Amino acid sequence: MFITEEDYKVVIGEVALKVISQVSPKNRANAETVALEEISGYLRPKYDCTAIFSARDEQRNKLIVTYACDIALYHMSASMPQKMGSEVRKERYERAVKWLEGVQAGKIVPDLPLAVGEDGLPSGNSFVYSCQKQLHHNW
Repeated sequence: MFITEEDYKVVIGEVALKVISQVSPKNRANAETVALEEISGYLRPKYDCTAIFSARDEQRNKLIVTYACDIALYHMSASMPQKMGSEVRKERYERAVKWLEGVQAGKIVPDLPLAVGEDGLPSGNSFVYSCQKQLHHNW
């Protein structure tokens, strides 16, 4: 999987992770899958999500890893009784989504592999600027 046990230590303690995941590897795996798909929804139009999420160890973008952890924890906390610790999770989730929206809008440009078409050129939200030839109406 893209997210490791070590990655969570940046955003949550080991004991708290066990509590929030309800000590179920299945709960954690489901939340991580949802988080990666949510991130892909924002990045897919411009970036190569397959390359982003197949990277391992030091090749992974640390910010994407952190936000993937935050989003996964947010989804795991939704199943907690009385929404324990949901304020922190909600704040971190909203920060992650705000960053992803900034990337999607082109205001933030992360160091991620671009999606390329069959011709090897970047695809997605690429703009080509040009203008028509100026018309001269001399009658």
